[in-house]
Amino acid sequence: MNGIVMQFTVAIDGPAAAGKGTIARAVANEFGFAHLDTGLLYRAVGSKAMMRGRGVILPEVAVKFAQELTEKDLEREDLRSARVAQAASKVAALPEVRAALLAFQKGFAKREGGAVLDGRDIGSVICPGADVKLYVTASDEVRAERRFAELKIKQPDAKLETVMMDLKQRDLRDASRDVAPMCAAADALLLDTTHMTIDAAIEAAIETVNKARQANAN
Repeated sequence: MNGIVMQFTVAIDGPAAAGKGTIARAVANEFGFAHLDTGLLYRAVGSKAMMRGRGVILPEVAVKFAQELTEKDLEREDLRSARVAQAASKVAALPEVRAALLAFQKGFAKREGGAVLDGRDIGSVICPGADVKLYVTASDEVRAERRFAELKIKQPDAKLETVMMDLKQRDLRDASRDVAPMCAAADALLLDTTHMTIDAAIEAAIETVNKARQANAN
């Protein structure tokens, strides 16, 4: 692990199953930075709102849960299901929910020792002044296959065709929402992992962070 800095922010964005979470965790471990998967914030809110509404997302309930969210809520083991992912995408489209979670994310990004945040609007909205911005992507087919492999472990009856459809629906909803749509920041480095091994993608990300840290030190 390299030396700790007082404050250094890495923003990693991209669609589901592109590899941004794995890369973010590896970067955080390499440099001793704190890591926040911002998608878990929306998954936690979406899951709670879905349960309270018995499958229907009620905006006022989602906003209330977003305002009361704690880090403890992010530790639940059921947040990685495809059903919760769809609920997360729905609550993420609510401006009031995004506003309620904004302070949480901005505060995390400024913590001493450095921070890595991954999501869909980190470099463009949450941390526009981040020291490093990466946009991690991959083809629809590759992303669907990756997510399918993950889901099969806990959901043996999962279907690749359903996973592909869910990913495309989520991409469309995330990219077309009125508030903070998913997009690559103008100054973000594009990292296409379609034909890359995860080790190669991580190495590229770490090299980018290293160069930025060296530039900041000069």
